[in-house]
Amino acid sequence: MRKNRIFWFVAFVGLISDQLTKYLIVKNFEAVGDTFPLWSDVFHLTYVINTGAAFSFFRDGVNWLRWLSLAVSLGLMALAWFGSKMKLTEQLGYGFILAGALGNGIDRFLFGYVVDFLDFRLIQFPVFNLADIFINLGIICLLIATFSPTVVKKKRR
Repeated sequence: MRKNRIFWFVAFVGLISDQLTKYLIVKNFEAVGDTFPLWSDVFHLTYVINTGAAFSFFRDGVNWLRWLSLAVSLGLMALAWFGSKMKLTEQLGYGFILAGALGNGIDRFLFGYVVDFLDFRLIQFPVFNLADIFINLGIICLLIATFSPTVVKKKRR
């Protein structure tokens, strides 16, 4: 765990924050569909359940999506545990993706759906959650890691 500490830290903090926010939504909203405007007609907290993937693709695909989340999570943990030390951007990227995959995967295994609540109404964007944000942040970090120039140190003679 020492060699990729940032990975484990990001994954742990991300998972806890995702699960905590979903718990708070479920406990503080009476029914699915209830909404609370933080900025009327722009940004609301809206309690939604999603049986599909991001943006409700593959609706009712919870059975295979739960196994996909598990496979991705186990693969990322194996990479961090058994693989070599990753660059910072890779640790951040894979850590965020693990947090998102675990967060939504736990929901799928326990409840059969994912709790979504972040509702940007100004642009008619699908309702989403922190796990979705983490997965996207992870992809951005991995793109940065992939396309960043690598610095090769010259040996002195």
